[in-house]
Amino acid sequence: MFDFLKKKKTKPIKAEVDEVLTEEQKNELRQEIAELTLEITASEPIDSVLAEKHEKVGLLFAQLSEIDEAIASLEKSQSHKNSIGAGYKKLMSLYNQKRAEAAKKGDGAGIDQWMNKMDDMRQIAKKVTISG
Repeated sequence: MFDFLKKKKTKPIKAEVDEVLTEEQKNELRQEIAELTLEITASEPIDSVLAEKHEKVGLLFAQLSEIDEAIASLEKSQSHKNSIGAGYKKLMSLYNQKRAEAAKKGDGAGIDQWMNKMDDMRQIAKKVTISG
C-alpha cells in the first residue's frame, strides 16, 4: 500500500563494453592518428578545420582507450570550434568516467574538477543550441 516508503530495488548499471581491438587494428588507428597529427601541423589555421581534425584524433584515442590523450584532443577541438557532435558526446562520457574514478577513490577535488568540466560542456551545448 505504501510502496513509496520502501527502498526500491535498483537495476545494475551496465558498464560500457570496450571493443577488444587486435594489435593490427590498434596499429591502424595509431597510423591514422599520426597522419592526422601531420595534417594538423601542416594545415591552415582555420578553426573549423582544426576542430574537425582534433575531434577525429580524440575519437581515435578513445577507441584505443587512451583516455587522457582523447580528452586533450577533444578539448582542443572544442577550443577551436564549439560543437555538440560525436566529439562532444565522447568528451562528456570521458569526463563522467573520470568523475566516477575519482568518486571510487574518494577524491573530492577530482570529483569537483570533472563535474566543473561537465558543467562547462553543458554551457557549450546551451550556446551552440541557442546560436544554431
